[in-house]
Amino acid sequence: MEQRWLGFPSGRRFSVVDNPFEIQSFLTSGGYKLHYRHYHSVGIPKATIVFIHGIQSHGGWYESSCKKFVQAGYRVLFLDRRGSGLNEVSRGDSPSFRTLLDDLKEFLQYQRKEIGEATPLILGAISWGGKIAFGLEIRMANLVDGFLLLAPGFCPKVHPTRKERFFIALGSLFTPRRLFNIPLNDPELFTANPSAQKFLKEDPLALRKATARFLIDSVRLDFYLRMFRTKISKPILLLIAGQDKIIDNEKTIAFVKGFALGSLTIKEYPKAHHTFEFEPEPQLHIEEIKEWLEVQIKK
Repeated sequence: MEQRWLGFPSGRRFSVVDNPFEIQSFLTSGGYKLHYRHYHSVGIPKATIVFIHGIQSHGGWYESSCKKFVQAGYRVLFLDRRGSGLNEVSRGDSPSFRTLLDDLKEFLQYQRKEIGEATPLILGAISWGGKIAFGLEIRMANLVDGFLLLAPGFCPKVHPTRKERFFIALGSLFTPRRLFNIPLNDPELFTANPSAQKFLKEDPLALRKATARFLIDSVRLDFYLRMFRTKISKPILLLIAGQDKIIDNEKTIAFVKGFALGSLTIKEYPKAHHTFEFEPEPQLHIEEIKEWLEVQIKK
């Protein structure tokens, strides 16, 4: 197991050395091997939570909170997106956004078979991963029993420059696998925590470049979400960071409300930055997530 330390200004130390997880793999129908962190619950789990990450991050950013969910009685699976994190093949690339939707669909279907219909299956989507979560709900509804959205990336404030967009579009036509910078390489966009910023700057698994076709398909996914918007009857918990430099919060709330048919719970944290995990005291949002999960389990 990888051992890594991340210090925080509050004096709290972040350690993954004792996290009860193992790295496992899942082979998609197309032959791509997806790696994920499997956090085993002690005893019979209350529910299974599948997490998906943002465009630059990976499951290693969130090991501390995953451990806390396990301690609360949940089984947690953190899936790294193809070409990201632990997945070294075709780095920063995907044939299309539909491929990413199908990857998640197959993984969730497999997990449903593993746990059965009686155990709740919750999809947790962070940042850009929110687009994949709702995109899959459009493509194939009712695979999960609820959605947990942490600063989802439906309405970003950060974009490539006009010049960069031109070359990305050109590249998608003639050199689709050409790599371009992801416009999120400044750690201050994610957190104000100096120790976490250092971690992000040095993180060898962070995705800093993506192919032209990946970036173009991210835009296509935006259109897909808006053209084929569906109503989601499953409960949704939306967490908003008041100091978010990446996400337009007002537009994001309105966007999620446009999808929500069932229960929608919105929690706003005025002092928090984009990545809740790196807040000096992240316990508050974790406790409120656990409270929301308990309510869903009892229904």
